[in-house]
Amino acid sequence: MRKILSYTTVVLLFTTAGCKKFLEKNPDNRASLNTPEQVSQLLGTAYPQANYMAFCESISDNVTDKGAGGQDRNNIDPYFFNDVNYNQQDSPEWYWNGCYTAIAAANQALETIRNAPDSTLYKAQRGEALVCRAYAHFMLVTFFSKPYNPTSSTTDVGIPYVTTPEKIVFQKYDRKTVEYVYQMIENDLTTGLPLIDDTKYTIPRYHFNKAAANAFAARFYLFRGDFTKGDYNKVVSYANAVFAAGNVTNLLRPWNTTYKTMTPQDLYAIYQKATEPANLLLVETASDWGRNYYTVRYGMNSAKRDEIFDGNVTGGEWAFRNQTYTAGTNNYLLPKINEYFVRNSVNANIGVPYVMVPLFTAEEVLFNRSEAYLYLNDATSSIADLNIYASTRIVDYDASQHLITPAKLQAKYGSTVLNNALNCILEFKRAEYAQEGMRWFDMLRYDLPVEHSTTDGRTFTLPSGSNQRLFQLPASVKLSGMPLNPR
Repeated sequence: MRKILSYTTVVLLFTTAGCKKFLEKNPDNRASLNTPEQVSQLLGTAYPQANYMAFCESISDNVTDKGAGGQDRNNIDPYFFNDVNYNQQDSPEWYWNGCYTAIAAANQALETIRNAPDSTLYKAQRGEALVCRAYAHFMLVTFFSKPYNPTSSTTDVGIPYVTTPEKIVFQKYDRKTVEYVYQMIENDLTTGLPLIDDTKYTIPRYHFNKAAANAFAARFYLFRGDFTKGDYNKVVSYANAVFAAGNVTNLLRPWNTTYKTMTPQDLYAIYQKATEPANLLLVETASDWGRNYYTVRYGMNSAKRDEIFDGNVTGGEWAFRNQTYTAGTNNYLLPKINEYFVRNSVNANIGVPYVMVPLFTAEEVLFNRSEAYLYLNDATSSIADLNIYASTRIVDYDASQHLITPAKLQAKYGSTVLNNALNCILEFKRAEYAQEGMRWFDMLRYDLPVEHSTTDGRTFTLPSGSNQRLFQLPASVKLSGMPLNPR
């Protein structure tokens, strides 16, 4: 009996000591961030690990009713201009949550830096966190609010701009104006960009390196497009910073040379790689889009392929068409976004599909600079950029035959030189980003109407100015007192 009591006492003493040590531990990993390296690891999660391609491509004019195909709410609901009745991966709600999760990581990093004994040691991490926070908010305001307009954005409803880590459940947030959100994005972006240090990254393409941050700045100022703020000059300046290190052509994807002879497997292997010079920033996202983008019912068929890839102002043939394949009946695909499957464990038969998404590319930077030149009344420079692009995309390109000129633009589009060049830019971008969702960005900016039809003869139209052009906020935000988008 005495022995039992003695053992019990020892156990109680051990348990009490163990409990004391447990209670002395930090409640979560965030509180233990105390080195620049640890903050850098946290910032690896400060990028939206969610995919916009499915719902953006499906609402655009790049798709049609193929009559048969996979049934996916992220494809069906946007096609009919309805709110997406799904909240898992590839949905607008999933993307919303992915952005705010990224913002939370950026804010936690920034708070850690503010509280560090020597915050000067974290300069590069602060720069990355600020640019990450700006980017996630920019994508949210792009999809869930009206496009920037110097006149109406002072009253148009934006999205919550979150600058501190959440510390209570159901934190109350306000939807201020689009103008306010853009001001906050600009503050974070212009403060953070000069602090970016590429030498701090093992693989710079997986982080906001200098080139990617400048590419984001060029996109931001093009989307804002406010003459009174000199935005178009800024687009050109930031784009030039991306291209300052070398020949522009060498940064573009070699579709009409190296890519031309690749097999689909080869293209899938290279398109999303960090070693591909065109990829300025890549992010890994859980997504079914890699397996579904060409098999869903509302997608690219032969007619859409011809609409996008037949004919262009150069008079030459798009190299894209040579690399557009069929898989089964009426399923057309460009081998770009490829899935890789991660099992839950070594012996598991289940897991999660992932894709690597190019968030910024050299091609977009070139297009943005070309468009900015137009608004600066410099059609010559704009067309020069279009010719650089065409030289890497037209089969058997020959400048003596395929050079874009004002006369060719006039013959094809029949408007002013500036409008003709703008139409050319939008057509080129449509071809470049087919099946990647980027077409929707331009349709938003220019308020372009969309018309979708069905094989049984019905037609559905998304007119300019429609409230359905804004994706709906998750119903759960009502718990934070936020109004949903009007319908």
